[in-house]
Amino acid sequence: MVITYTISDLAKEFDLTTRAMRFYEDMGLLQPQRGGPGGRNRVYTARDRTRLKLTLRAKRLGLSLVEAKEIIDSYDSPRDTAPQLQKFLTVLTDHRKKLEAQMIDLQANLDEIRVHEKEAKALLAKAKKSI
Repeated sequence: MVITYTISDLAKEFDLTTRAMRFYEDMGLLQPQRGGPGGRNRVYTARDRTRLKLTLRAKRLGLSLVEAKEIIDSYDSPRDTAPQLQKFLTVLTDHRKKLEAQMIDLQANLDEIRVHEKEAKALLAKAKKSI
């Protein structure tokens, strides 16, 4: 017997809204079958569940949904995993470099804030003494 899931099942399991699930479907990340009257009900397979899990993992890593889709789709190709792993490594490396650059900018901002805080405290202390 094949295990299937409803949109509500997966939304609840992964703490998502059904709207988010439909968005992932629109992006091509999920491809549920249709069932019920008029094909209105979405029927998700274990493959869809895995793709959703990988999508959410990619989001936690800060990857875009387009990047996530490219990586996840590459696993649907032939058994040779080297191209998939190379693509994954390239995306991760690019993302790490962007985050490191952002971290340098944030550190510079924090350093500047500390200088201004120190100056403001000194001015405040001086102002309090003259009262």
